[in-house]
Amino acid sequence: MPRKEWTAKQDRKYEHIKDSEKSRGRSTRRAKEIAARTVNKERAQRGQTRTASRTSVRDISSSRRGGLRSHRGAAGRTRDQLYNEARQMGIEGRSKMNKEQLRRAVDRKKAS
Repeated sequence: MPRKEWTAKQDRKYEHIKDSEKSRGRSTRRAKEIAARTVNKERAQRGQTRTASRTSVRDISSSRRGGLRSHRGAAGRTRDQLYNEARQMGIEGRSKMNKEQLRRAVDRKKAS
């Protein structure tokens, strides 16, 4: 999936992430997707893409997030990620919830 617009360093990062995800048991297809999304998000944050989503630009870099949240598991989700999960699950009142309330609501819904 590497594109010709990627630098050599981005190509190496893509391969490293892909190999790492595969070693963790992910399918090749999913590993490629995760690696490409990670590299493309970083490209968007640096202004190297034509378009960029709001979350790509406003959120912390994926490399930094991996380091910060590597030991927290599901607790490491951002409020926006929790909100989107709640929206997909159809949880009522989610716009008025804070991060902890969203986490509890999402976890409760998953358990039921």
